[in-house]
Amino acid sequence: MKEVGQVFMLSIIEKKISQQIEDLEAGVPTGPELYGHAAVLIALTNEPDPHVVLTKRADTLSTHSGEVSLPGGRWDATDPSLQYTALREAEEEVALPMSRVRMLGPLWPRTTRWQVHVTPWVGVIPADIHLSPNPGELDAIFRVPLSFFLADPRIRTDRITIDNQAIYLPAYQFGEFEIWGFTAGVLTEFLVRILGASIGRRDDVPLRALN
Repeated sequence: MKEVGQVFMLSIIEKKISQQIEDLEAGVPTGPELYGHAAVLIALTNEPDPHVVLTKRADTLSTHSGEVSLPGGRWDATDPSLQYTALREAEEEVALPMSRVRMLGPLWPRTTRWQVHVTPWVGVIPADIHLSPNPGELDAIFRVPLSFFLADPRIRTDRITIDNQAIYLPAYQFGEFEIWGFTAGVLTEFLVRILGASIGRRDDVPLRALN
């Protein structure tokens, strides 16, 4: 996968999503009421080795405190769509203006261990855009190059069970931040299914079972 190294990465991502856009959009939940649904934004910087924007949730939050996540959150009754949910939440959390995101399309909805149905969306943002964390929700914003995940330098593999099915997710350490669980699952599925990355279960790293 030499062409996925640097220069062509964003163009490949955009092409692969556009080739599947009808099927991807058909899988997006719609309707006047989307309670129990959420959306996250995979915001990729417009540069040869795109970086994805990640956040560290505030330690003071009652749920998922201190965890690394993608910008996003639950659908609100005022949201006209889940795409809007992803963009609204990103603007609220990291001060990313909706107008500065070039949306490429949705990915495959995923269900969390807590039965929240999440639809990821992929968008491109300027590489030099300034982002700032909402102090009530986040402790930090950071960016990770996609090449980091493509190299798969995992520190372990987590095993979780959803709907009686075992799912194996890699966990990564990037500087002071540990990227694991649902966030790692969204990113690795994106890289595997869109860029053809070889990120699967590995028996040469520690395995951790999660309840």
